[in-house]
Amino acid sequence: MGHAGAIISGGTGTAEAKIEAMREAGIHVAASPAELGNTMAAAMR
Repeated sequence: MGHAGAIISGGTGTAEAKIEAMREAGIHVAASPAELGNTMAAAMR
């Protein structure tokens, strides 16, 4: 769900690394589009 210009090189910039960095920053990240509603509800609590 990133933009088309995202670059993955040398093992950095992977989706997993980006998700982990966002979670470490306190951002709620949905595991899949099907989880968006539950993730948004949890973030608003």
